[in-house]
Amino acid sequence: MNCVICKQGETYPGMVTVTLERNDAIVIFKAVPALICDNCGEYYLSDDITGELLEKAEGAISSGAEVEIRRYAA
Repeated sequence: MNCVICKQGETYPGMVTVTLERNDAIVIFKAVPALICDNCGEYYLSDDITGELLEKAEGAISSGAEVEIRRYAA
C-alpha cells in the first residue's frame, strides 16, 4: 500500500506504540501490529485493532486511570 500522507513510501508490517488521550487521561499501547510507511513513519491500524484499542482504552478510563501503559494483546 502507498502511504496516503507522504505519497512516496510503501508500507510494511511492523509494531508501533499508540497513545490515546482523552481529557486528563492517557492510555499507551505498546507493540501494536500496524502497517508502517518506510519513508515518513506514518502508521495505519486495521479497523479491528482500532476498535479493540478504543474499547480497552475506554475501560481503563472508566476505571479511573489517569495514565496507563499496556502491552497490546489480541
